[in-house]
Amino acid sequence: MHDRETHSAKSSGMTIGEVARQSGVTPKMIRHYESLGLLPAVGRSEAGYRYYDATALHELCFIRQARSLGFGLVQIAELLDLWRDRQRSSQDVKRLAEQHLAELARKITELQQMQLSLQRLVTQCHGDERAQCPILEGLAGDPAASAGENVSRTTKKGCHDPAG
Repeated sequence: MHDRETHSAKSSGMTIGEVARQSGVTPKMIRHYESLGLLPAVGRSEAGYRYYDATALHELCFIRQARSLGFGLVQIAELLDLWRDRQRSSQDVKRLAEQHLAELARKITELQQMQLSLQRLVTQCHGDERAQCPILEGLAGDPAASAGENVSRTTKKGCHDPAG
């Protein structure tokens, strides 16, 4: 009987392992997306195994691609709703994509600023046996180090000195 249950359930869909391999989404993430409601409830065999159809596979591929473009789960839920709605307006989709582009641009600018700050600190560090280190001083909030000045003095006593 177990073989017949498995056979009839399998003929109507793919196991979580099969859909994971085909979509590139791990079984753990598939279950997570289901728990969040990104994927509708799927059919189960009498033994309780999940079985996915072609629509679920396409939606998982959609989610994976959206994640690879940096969309968050809330945005992906909105995009999935729009994708499922054949009467949607493309301007709604474009609006979401433009908002995401603006957020990516903001993050890129922030990362570039971080890169420049760290590059300044790395350039100032001699990287030798000396204990004095502009990188650590900059991380500790020493204004001279983070302003790009050549820090040749000892660390001042106070909040920036762990011994102070």
